[in-house]
Amino acid sequence: MNLHEYQSKQLFAAYGVPVPQGRIAATPEEAVEAAQALGGQVWVVKAQVHAGGRGKAGGVKLCRSPEDVRAAAVSMLGRKLKTKQTGAAGLPINLVYVESGSRIARELYLSLLLNRDTGRIAFIASEAGGMDIEEVAEKEPEKILRADIHPAAGLQGFHCRRLAFGLGLKGEQVKQFERIARGLYRLFLEKDLGLVEVNPLIVTEDGQLAALDAKINVEANALYRQAEVAALRDETQEDAMEREASKHDLNYVSLDGNIACMVNGAGLAMATMDLIKLHGGAPANFLDVGGTATADRVTAAFRLILSNRKVKAILVNIFGGIVRCDVIAQGIVQAVQNVGVKIPVIVRLEGTNADIARRQLAESGLAIIAASDLTDAATKAVKSAGKAA
Repeated sequence: MNLHEYQSKQLFAAYGVPVPQGRIAATPEEAVEAAQALGGQVWVVKAQVHAGGRGKAGGVKLCRSPEDVRAAAVSMLGRKLKTKQTGAAGLPINLVYVESGSRIARELYLSLLLNRDTGRIAFIASEAGGMDIEEVAEKEPEKILRADIHPAAGLQGFHCRRLAFGLGLKGEQVKQFERIARGLYRLFLEKDLGLVEVNPLIVTEDGQLAALDAKINVEANALYRQAEVAALRDETQEDAMEREASKHDLNYVSLDGNIACMVNGAGLAMATMDLIKLHGGAPANFLDVGGTATADRVTAAFRLILSNRKVKAILVNIFGGIVRCDVIAQGIVQAVQNVGVKIPVIVRLEGTNADIARRQLAESGLAIIAASDLTDAATKAVKSAGKAA
């Protein structure tokens, strides 16, 4: 689960990480009131969406008068912001964050995430902070610093000093950096986070460090014990189909193709999508119905799939291990009958009670295309989608 910048900065402040003063606004009038309450002569108006690259897309504007603040808010609120991360659809801007301007001397980069290769939390830092950090990592990897933190020992002073010196910080700034690093590390652990990113972490003209931007991703599997953080969820920033899938315990990710996939098991789902691509097709989604799928869940999956008007064929690929193939077959028949499926459905079933399942499908009288193996299923799905298109 992602948080907005203003929500992330509230958490930063609670953990002793310095951030510029700012206020949230839902209307242009509120934005002007926020600027006046903050005082000063320079403000930054930022679109609150769950995506990076806002600055290049016009979602961050420097303002030198209340009139500029109003104009910036008018240009953002009620519209959709499109960045490289949002795709063509964009994300709705329902709120803007009005922040006091900062006098920036340097822009640094700092993040925390889990290094799955080592099973440790990794601090990533760079003196080349700013909007193009991805390009820096690709073209100048030597500018990226890293410290892996052993879970038993935790964050140590030498970790902080090594990163601080690598960022070119000196004197009191090294102490400031250590306080920030320790605050972020504690926040990461206590709130069950998957990612913390500060880009940029600025050094002001008077030598102070502050988090000018803040991005937080919360581990979804830990939300049950993070009620306060879970309450910060903004469903308007989520894909509607993915949100609906979560209500039925379905693992769903929208894609751009026209062949819908319904599979049990993430690995098998990835292999299914790969084969569709290999044979010239394009998957419309990743959909894992799970190892304990029921007929009702399969029906819900079909309804979800059919809500995507781009879908021209459905490929069902089930390996019956924990889940029985006959249960899936029952769900397929129920779904095709109740939902009113009018596009080709290609089914490949193997495993527990597969023979019974195939017989159920054959005796259903429905126009379901049987596949002998996964390659056969993929080729038939690609061919069927092409005809339907």
